[in-house]
Amino acid sequence: MSESKDVTELEETQTEAQGEPEEAVAEWEIDAVLLDIEGTTTPISFVYSVLFPYARAHLRDYLREHLGDDDARDAALMLRAEWINERARGTDVPPWSDDSAEDRLAGLQAYAEWLMERDRKSPGLKLLQGHVWERGYQDATLRGAVFPDVPEALQRWRAAEVDVAIYSSGSELAQRLLFGTTAYGDLTRLLTGFFDTGVGGKTFAGSYKRIAIAMGHAPENILFISDMARELDAAREAGMQVVLCVRPGNAAQEIDDSIPVIYSFDEIGT
Repeated sequence: MSESKDVTELEETQTEAQGEPEEAVAEWEIDAVLLDIEGTTTPISFVYSVLFPYARAHLRDYLREHLGDDDARDAALMLRAEWINERARGTDVPPWSDDSAEDRLAGLQAYAEWLMERDRKSPGLKLLQGHVWERGYQDATLRGAVFPDVPEALQRWRAAEVDVAIYSSGSELAQRLLFGTTAYGDLTRLLTGFFDTGVGGKTFAGSYKRIAIAMGHAPENILFISDMARELDAAREAGMQVVLCVRPGNAAQEIDDSIPVIYSFDEIGT
């Protein structure tokens, strides 16, 4: 990208920006806001230090108890198809045999863990993780985490009749569980849509075009907020307005100088 700038996770700057801004620094003419989760609404540490370890620790028990259920079986079928495609491409994936129920369980677990170790955005894995996390949310072992500025921003946008939707590589179920169990209450009531990679990958412009159609808004009237430059590039290619969100722990991003940068949702006015 030409005339780019490098945005790092300078903690002192972020702390100051997330303090107590006096007023929104920018007013946006928008009908809808589309939000990423990891590193945007939610600390990356929650995903990598809480959700992922929980999924690893409870994966086998979940599969043993629920592999015959429709939800787990659907995820298993998706993962099996993905595994076959990986093998066809010559990827060194763990062995998976269907010779017996125990072999099938072992293969499914090994492949799911292999994907998690590589942080692969596998639709089958994301669906399976959502079902594993569901138990943790139900028994209150897990509780959704969002940055303190998020609830107020959602309320402000909805009061202004701005639709707010989520787009994440995590499954729709996982999104609903996270936003439905926060310390600020059930935030799903403030959200008008949930999109996962069923609409396409997050670095492809077509995904954002499909989301715009589903939301019923022209792309140019939607503001997409994310911590990842490649996602912002794809959304902008689709015609959306974009903003880079810098939070503590986020990886540095190289972005075009024309892309605004925020450190808190308090900086987005409507």
